[in-house]
Amino acid sequence: MRSSRSLFHTVAFSALLAAATFTSGAAHAADKITIMVGGYEKQIYLPAKLAESLGYFKDEGLDVELLNEAAGVDAENQLLAGAVQGVVGFYDHCVDLQAKGKFVESIVQFSQAPGEVEMVSSKHPEIKSPADFKGKNLGVTGLGSSTNFLTLFMASKADLKPGDVVTIPVGAGGTFIAAMQQDQIQAGMTTEPTISRLIKTGEASVLVDMRTVEATRKALGGTYPAASLYMETSWVEEHKDEAQKLANAFVKTLKYINTHSAAEIADKMPKDFYVGDKDGYVKALDEGKGMFTPDGVMPEDGPKTVLAVLSEFSKNVKGKQIDLSKTYTTEFVKNVK
Repeated sequence: MRSSRSLFHTVAFSALLAAATFTSGAAHAADKITIMVGGYEKQIYLPAKLAESLGYFKDEGLDVELLNEAAGVDAENQLLAGAVQGVVGFYDHCVDLQAKGKFVESIVQFSQAPGEVEMVSSKHPEIKSPADFKGKNLGVTGLGSSTNFLTLFMASKADLKPGDVVTIPVGAGGTFIAAMQQDQIQAGMTTEPTISRLIKTGEASVLVDMRTVEATRKALGGTYPAASLYMETSWVEEHKDEAQKLANAFVKTLKYINTHSAAEIADKMPKDFYVGDKDGYVKALDEGKGMFTPDGVMPEDGPKTVLAVLSEFSKNVKGKQIDLSKTYTTEFVKNVK
């Protein structure tokens, strides 16, 4: 009797152990991946919400949560703190962080142009070029953000010295517009759909346009890889299967953008992204969707342009040895079938 009872306990324990192992494996397979987006209503970061809307994360068996953060620099901080596993933000953070001894890499390159515009308030017609920024307050999404990088670059190229301009963190959308209306900023860098909203009301005009590859080359001297999915290199090396699945989902999304009209893409986005003007949203997307890469591959000349831009004004980057090959990888996007 004792022997059979012992056998029963052994079998029961084995069954429980097997069940626990199975549950643990299932939980691991379905581990949530949290991605912080530097403003997912911005058209430059459209692939994040579009991939979710099209069901491409689920198709890959991924449980992805998208979180929204107005400024890319804050999303970067969340990544470094370990609060999120990935960021949809500008590639230039990968270069800037390496200069600070932190290694993150773009694993899917969404765009080859910033999709940003420097806008000037209609109250300040005296601002005709970046040389006229002296003494002005310039709006950026956040201090240390990519809009801040690009603004300081334009000021430096116009021979302005540090301290000649003040960059003010005003976010995007309604907060950016309010700052311009109240003359807290006289010019500022922003994206669609904020650009179209300001042009429509006549409250601002475009000074420097970086919404297309051609315009970006003219403004920055080359292709400027911008929106991307970047992650800590250590996480990528430890989670290659998940990284590949994320690449699969995002490359499929980029192909969708490349093969569908702006109106078809807009129909997949949340209605509040239109900010009450769907026609304007579609028009802006139609004019700007050429900034997106068709395949997620880093433009060959892009990293050098980014390094040159950051080296122009950044004390963090200037004079530092940056290994650009460690700021991005094409391993996963080139494996997408």
